[in-house]
Amino acid sequence: MRLLVANPNTTPQVTELCARAARAVASPGTEILPVTGRFGAEIINSRAENAIAAHAMLEMLAEHAPGADVVLLAVSYDTGLLAAREVLSVPVVGMTEASMLSACLLGTSFGLVTFGTPTVYRELVALYGLTDRLAGIRSIVASPKDAYADPATVDAKVADAAAALVEETGAEVAVLCGAAMAGMPARIADRVPVPVIDGIAAGVGLCEMLVKLKAAKAKVGSLAHPGMRPTVGLAAPLSALLKGG
Repeated sequence: MRLLVANPNTTPQVTELCARAARAVASPGTEILPVTGRFGAEIINSRAENAIAAHAMLEMLAEHAPGADVVLLAVSYDTGLLAAREVLSVPVVGMTEASMLSACLLGTSFGLVTFGTPTVYRELVALYGLTDRLAGIRSIVASPKDAYADPATVDAKVADAAAALVEETGAEVAVLCGAAMAGMPARIADRVPVPVIDGIAAGVGLCEMLVKLKAAKAKVGSLAHPGMRPTVGLAAPLSALLKGG
């Protein structure tokens, strides 16, 4: 099984954190193929940057998804998820979507710990129809770059935030929202009194399950390929993908 781990942030260190975490949980025989965005923000942290990253994501998938069996979006905003599902013939999983859906199997409510803006994550939770399961969101004072430059300090901040979120809101699962938090649950689980989930670990498991299901690509509905669409100025692989090529 070939699993493409696609990060539209332009920071290779974050991609490597995700690839390492993915390989740690992948089944034997699952090959992890990490790729990083060609253009856009170093770390996505706004709607505008996310809009740019959606273009970068689709361009990246058009180039690298051929030959892959499944795609995991290694970005906590699940950038371009529905668009990717429209145009690709293989399953596409968003890392935050995967972590929140997994959290629903472990508790009646979940809380999010993130580097980013809570408003954007609330919008994402609402998109997935999970607002009633969201207990709260806690942002930490650190950046994703800190997560690979000073992991021990960031681990402590995330653990403290998760524990406080559980105490204050009653969240029954802590979801870590951030590609740079990949692999962190194993290091902080003993400091948080509820299950801790990161999107890369959850996403790899869901990707492997979807490949095993062998479900066909939708031919009708909102996620069917939109068909031949004329375009101007796009990279050749993306133009071909949008035309159904």
